[in-house]
Amino acid sequence: MTDPLNHSYYAATAHEWRPRAFAGDLECDVAVIGGGFTGLSAALACAERGFSVILVEREHVGFGASGRNGGQLIPGLRWTASELEEAFGGERADALFNLCWRQNRVKARIAKHDIACDLKAGHLEAAWTPKDFDAMKREADYLATRFGYASDVVTKTNMSAHITSPLYHGGIHDPQGGHFHPLNYAIGLAQAAETAGVRFIEGEKADLIFDLGFDKNELFLNDRTVWAKFFIDATDAWIGQLEPQLGRYTVPIMNYNIATAPLANADALLPTDAAVADSRFVLNYFRLSADKRLIFGGGERYSQTPPRDIAAFVRPFMAEVFPQIADAKIDYSWGGAVAVTMNRLPHIGRRGNIFFAHGFSGHGALVTTLAGELIAEAMAGTAERFDVLAGLPSRPFPGGKWLRRPLATLGLLYYAMKDRLG
Repeated sequence: MTDPLNHSYYAATAHEWRPRAFAGDLECDVAVIGGGFTGLSAALACAERGFSVILVEREHVGFGASGRNGGQLIPGLRWTASELEEAFGGERADALFNLCWRQNRVKARIAKHDIACDLKAGHLEAAWTPKDFDAMKREADYLATRFGYASDVVTKTNMSAHITSPLYHGGIHDPQGGHFHPLNYAIGLAQAAETAGVRFIEGEKADLIFDLGFDKNELFLNDRTVWAKFFIDATDAWIGQLEPQLGRYTVPIMNYNIATAPLANADALLPTDAAVADSRFVLNYFRLSADKRLIFGGGERYSQTPPRDIAAFVRPFMAEVFPQIADAKIDYSWGGAVAVTMNRLPHIGRRGNIFFAHGFSGHGALVTTLAGELIAEAMAGTAERFDVLAGLPSRPFPGGKWLRRPLATLGLLYYAMKDRLG
């Protein structure tokens, strides 16, 4: 379908992708629903383990958040490592840290499959307030002492080495983080999966999973059926359309991005070419593209109705950070839904023959690939690492079908107001 939110820089610079048609029956060991990072990595990892796999995508590979996000590769989860240890104890914190900070499966996949996706190193978390910077310094010290994880504390005086903006009170530069072209990464995963034997069905909507608990279960499409032993639901923001009970665990939040025309002063704006995200609840996040555009995301809307003019909506946030390019030409503007959980930790698990992973809460560019691979591990009989993520706490949003979203919106507006009040 035509998507008014996807006039994106990524779509305009995407590599060619057209899956091979296949004949014959629609039987397989594993049926994957959703062609984003989670579904693609799960399909690829399952095929590498010898499973026969069919992946079903209602639109095209990378259509959702995986193909239109900010492209920021941020190690970890939305909770800090110290928060995880405080909540879950040292043993579980160790296991989560080893998976979510030390395991850069995106970088490994890019190297293994030679995926051309403009991968660059370096991520900067910028402190919006002095209080935020103090918390960042404590966390950096904790990471170094507890896990031997090195990052660079950047004082307010030294921020100009990374970003030419007057707004921030310091930050933490993480050389293990980075940024990339997310849609081309998704397409690279799809090409690798197809080479490994995955069959793709694009442009067909999955309507119902009928899990009989046997070797042959059914996934109903528009006008045909896929028979499979296992299913992987990787539909994220759309999961409630296929499985309403799982949909209760997330609400969709709309994010919007712009890409300027190539900037003559791009390197002066971000001298180390790191991706940047600030510490506000409703954060700004930005980076340079390979052709020296500023890709900038700012603001959130809790209505699914997009602004009439996305570029005009985002521009003031960009101008606040970089007043020197307030009037820069904007070539692309786009948006999409991010599935957010109650506690901002992903919701991952298994129900019978159905595995699922969703609710990455805007922090999924790295952990989605990991989640897909851990699902394949569990399906092959080794569930120890899968259980580390599946054991994260989760609960549905209150309010039922009609009140869940309004109640969640009230909570999100509260935290956004705290941002504005400092």
